[in-house]
This record gives sequence, structure tokens and C-alpha cells, in this order.
Amino acid sequence: MAASPSTARALNDRLALRLLQDAGPLTATQLKTLTGLSRPTVADLVERLQSGGLVHIVGETGAQRRGPNARLYGIVADRAHLAALDVRTRSVSVVVSDLLGTTLAEATLPIGDGAGAAPGPAAEQAVALLERTARAAGAARLHSVAVGAPGLIDPATRQLRDTAKLPEWHRLLIATLQQRLPATVLVENEVNLAAVAELREGAARGENGGEGVGQAGGRDTFVLLWLGQGIGAAVVLDGRLRRGASGGAGEIGFLPVPGTSGLPSAHGCDGGFDELACAASIDALARTHGLDPATALESAHPAFLDALAGRLALGAASVAAVLDPGCVVLAGETGHRGGPALAARVEARLATLSPLRTEVRATTLGDTAILRGALLAARDAAQDALFP
Repeated sequence: MAASPSTARALNDRLALRLLQDAGPLTATQLKTLTGLSRPTVADLVERLQSGGLVHIVGETGAQRRGPNARLYGIVADRAHLAALDVRTRSVSVVVSDLLGTTLAEATLPIGDGAGAAPGPAAEQAVALLERTARAAGAARLHSVAVGAPGLIDPATRQLRDTAKLPEWHRLLIATLQQRLPATVLVENEVNLAAVAELREGAARGENGGEGVGQAGGRDTFVLLWLGQGIGAAVVLDGRLRRGASGGAGEIGFLPVPGTSGLPSAHGCDGGFDELACAASIDALARTHGLDPATALESAHPAFLDALAGRLALGAASVAAVLDPGCVVLAGETGHRGGPALAARVEARLATLSPLRTEVRATTLGDTAILRGALLAARDAAQDALFP
């Protein structure tokens, strides 16, 4: 069925806004070329978007060409303010941005005793940090707030599930934000957000900004291994994040592997991949090679890196055997500090364990991946609400 005139206008407006977001500012002529729409149609949509307060003139292009055809149009960045939170066991980090994702203010705060922190005061500290950061950014009102936190997200309620290891103040923080802020508050597993960021801005993105195999190295199917104090994974298939039936896709720390103390259980991942690859285990491995754990990953010590790569390849091989993602991204502190040298070793070891060709890449976003992913989620939510 042919689209109605109103539907066609909405689709054209959204297309123009996406182009202005990704490639703007643009002239009406450039919008005509990129959209394939007629000049009158582009003129009408620009007028609509200006009237709606979404687009404004930001300048002109060409020193010799002046007039309507030379006007540069851009999205009104301060139409909405966004916030992203990276909630860890012992800290919270905040970024406030405009509608285009430009950072306006950011801050980090340690939180008490982590998992043992008193829930009420800890949640209030985090909320106060967000409020201070928003004021510093000049944001009188936040439109959308996205929170990245460890733990499972219930697919039905989109809330953090009650698990034994989750600090109680995390759940209280989410509830407090949702009750007190006149904003859309989203919550997502932090490793999933890191994968979204690597897909759109980091290691999985093509060199020319495109996503997908065949676009200058871009990957729209990959698995991200988060290697830090805890272990996790995120699954991206055909450009879409896959969370699983219960929100638990990627709980790779519970994967039984050889060389551990036994088998993991429903209550703990001792005996699983976590026992081989968590930060404490890697520190112990460094000490066995006579290295300082603080600098071991940057030391280029071949025996240590080979031993670590062998451990990580066990988890990667299991992922490859089930999903055949074609690419694994090493993220978290270990992936960031180990960099391409560690990734290359894991890829080489993986090639001996699996017949499935699997590229291994190091994160390019490092410690910022979770906040970047949360900011992208907040921006998507705001644009879905504001863009026609």
C-alpha cells in the first residue's frame, strides 16, 4: 500500500533529521541529493522542521554563493538534554549532553563501601551527582536518562532483577530516578551498552563509519567479551543486540571450562570462565610470571600474554562454536590494557581451537564504552520522542 501524505511527510522528515545528525550541517541542495527527494519537497520539510524547533540555520556554505541555496541547516542541539550513568559496585559516573550527543559536563563519584553501602544514602549521593552535573551543563530539565548497571534486566519490566551479588543501592537508584525525574529513565546491562557503543562508534564500526561486513572492516555481527573485575559478554547479531529469553544472554562467567576448580552453580561462577579470566585471576597469573599486576598487560611479556591468551581463547572458542559471530571484541580493563597485542594472540590461539574463522579485535573505546553506549541509548530515546 502507498503511504498516506502524512506518513510520507513523517518518513521524509525523519530521514532528513537522521542525515543532519550523522552528516550535518547540510544545505537544502545536499539534503535533496542525499534523500533523492524533489527540491519543493525538501523545501517543505525544512520549513516544517524549522517551525517545529528541530532545525535552524547555522551558517552558509561557499564564499561566493549566498542566499537560500547556501544556507546550512543543523539540528537544534539544545532542544533536549540527555544524561548517561555508568553505575559500578563502588562508584557512579555521569555525563550530560545535548541532543547531538556533545558532552556538556561529566563527573565521577566513589560510593561508600560498594555492595555494602547503605542503600538510601548511596542512592541519594548518585542522584545528587546527576543533579549537580546537569546544573553544570546548563540543563534545566533532562529529557532522557540511560543507566548502565551490572546485573540482569528483566525483559518484561526492563528493571534490574534481584540477584545476590547486586548492590541494593543500584535498584534503589533506578527507582529514585524514575520517581523524581521528569524524564524518560532507561536501564540496561552495562556490557550490552558497551557493545552498542563499539558497534556504532568503536571497534566494530567500519573505517568509513559504516556498519556491516564489507564496509571497510565494519562488523554488524560480533560478540563483545567484557574482561574486568567481573566477566560478561554481549551478543550483537545483524546489528541488533540480543538479550536472551530472560535477559541473560552473555553470562559467560558461568561457562564451565577446563582448568578450573570444578563446576559453576546457580549461585556462583567459581569453576566457570570467570575463575580463569577475572581481574583477580589475571593478577595472580602475572605474579606467577614475576610481573607487577599493575603493569603486566602493558609489559609485552610474551610468556604471560601467551598464557592469558590461551585462557581467553577458551571462552572465545565456546562462543564461536555456538554463534559463529566472525568477530570477538575484547573490552573491559583487560581488553583495553592488553590492546591489539593481546587480541592478536587470542585470535591466533582461537584459530587452533576452532575451524570457524573468527577475528579478534581490541576495544577502541576503553573505559568510556559504557557511558558512550548509555548516551547513545538516551539520544535514541529522545530522538524517537522528538523526531516526527
